[in-house]
Amino acid sequence: MAKLLSCVLGPRLYKIYRERDSERARSGAPETPASVTAPAPSSWDTYYQPRALEKHADSILALASVFWSISYYSSPFAFFYLYRKGYLSLSKVVPFSHYAGTLLLLLAGVACLRGVGRWTNPQYRQFITILEATHRNQSAENKRQLASYNFDFRSWPVDFHWEEPSSRKESRGGPSRRGVALLRPEPLHRGTADTLLNRAKKLPCQITSYLVAHTLGRRMLYPGSVYLLQKALMPVLLQGQARLVEECDGRRAKLLACDGNEIDTMFVDRRGTAEPQGQKLVICCEGNAGFYEVGCVSTPLEAGYSVLGWNHPGFAGSTGVPFPQNEANAMDVVVQFAVHRLGFQPQDIILYAWSIGGFTATWAAMSYPDISAVILDASFDDLVPLALKVMPDSCRGLVTRTVRQHLNLNNAEQLCRYQGPVLLIRRTKDEIITTTAPEDIMSNRGNDLLLKLLQHRYPHVMAEEGLQVVRQWLEASSQLEEASIYSRWEVEEDWCLSVLRSYQAEHGPDFPWSVGEDMSARERQQLALFLAQKHLHNFEATHCTPLPVQHFQMPWHL
Repeated sequence: MAKLLSCVLGPRLYKIYRERDSERARSGAPETPASVTAPAPSSWDTYYQPRALEKHADSILALASVFWSISYYSSPFAFFYLYRKGYLSLSKVVPFSHYAGTLLLLLAGVACLRGVGRWTNPQYRQFITILEATHRNQSAENKRQLASYNFDFRSWPVDFHWEEPSSRKESRGGPSRRGVALLRPEPLHRGTADTLLNRAKKLPCQITSYLVAHTLGRRMLYPGSVYLLQKALMPVLLQGQARLVEECDGRRAKLLACDGNEIDTMFVDRRGTAEPQGQKLVICCEGNAGFYEVGCVSTPLEAGYSVLGWNHPGFAGSTGVPFPQNEANAMDVVVQFAVHRLGFQPQDIILYAWSIGGFTATWAAMSYPDISAVILDASFDDLVPLALKVMPDSCRGLVTRTVRQHLNLNNAEQLCRYQGPVLLIRRTKDEIITTTAPEDIMSNRGNDLLLKLLQHRYPHVMAEEGLQVVRQWLEASSQLEEASIYSRWEVEEDWCLSVLRSYQAEHGPDFPWSVGEDMSARERQQLALFLAQKHLHNFEATHCTPLPVQHFQMPWHL
């Protein structure tokens, strides 16, 4: 009876992964003790096949879940319509509650029937036995057996806790349950006294901003967190996850962040290979509708690096909602997991981000200054200009206030606090992070990210003359135009390198540098063009085109 109850309350099982040992046995390779005891290939090389009762019950419950999601998103309009029609009176609500109660009882009965179907399936009974054993004792053997199954991630045991590192427990300066530290935007009106009257005047605007951010704003900014989209993408995500586990020997893990959110991660270890880049770990930060199952992790994997992918809060197996504070909390526990559980030193970690993932990558670079390098692909400097692009002009004040208070993705500000090597990849046909049209390459916010970084690091070089020539170089939309501008200004790379190395040897590596103070305008322009060309590479593609492996290069450094 206890096993039947476990089957009723247990998670949905999607797939039983094929084991590498069984593959080796089929190919005629010498058998090992592990391959002798491996399950039969026929039971490990397919998606989990539920019995008819479980299959039909699952379909009914999945349909009910979709209807509930649609009802949830449309509830404000439904309530308004019912109120206008007079259907919210007590005489109408009571019968409706009876219908709702009956429907819930029917769905509970369907769930019980699904449990019976699972109970009659030996594959599911074996899975639930391993899952219960792992929750009781997270031994290496139990975890190894559990890793052979893909199931509803909510039931996966926690593998790493944000307080696990001993340094966190002893330090008072680390993150608390309220979250890690973020850079806060400066107040819009600095000189205004924060009196009770002023607070009362601001209250309606603050309430409006909060409602916009927590309803429409967050879902527009992170469409991947919408349940209906995840439901539609589920087959693709399952297929991508199977590829990472079966072909790349990926290891899935659940991390508990300081805010209580559970973060879904996938780690592919290449340290045992002959490729030297396998000793480096690339932490991948996905876009606003990206998942590690089908996201940017494929590029560093193809290049031979060890890779750690993770999903935003509210994406796939990760819980929570993707607000900036939750995003930073998630990134913090991912870095801690890489260092304290996977055994990588910060000097061996590279941050690679695509699009909106630049926020968490720049936060980690700012917070962990020993990180080896940062690569930002199709990212931007600040969210406000991009948000204003898609909203009416009449809402400029509301949009700016909402972004600054609740959705402040200040990538450039965070990146300027990082001292290490940086590479920006600009897509010349980007239709997402341009503020006018994709053909207008100067409206690409990646340009502003580069300019702000160079102006912070080399303020004298990036004075008016240097800024002008770099803007001219950024207008080039092809390699031929870039080379033409570069040669026109007669940039001598050996001279630029000698100047920078001499300054570094005398003053140290910490930015900002005062190099360029005693240079002529022509020399500052040449050095500015040299630095821009080293920090930004063009990729002739649209925003969502996968980055080819030949474009995945380590940032330049002296």
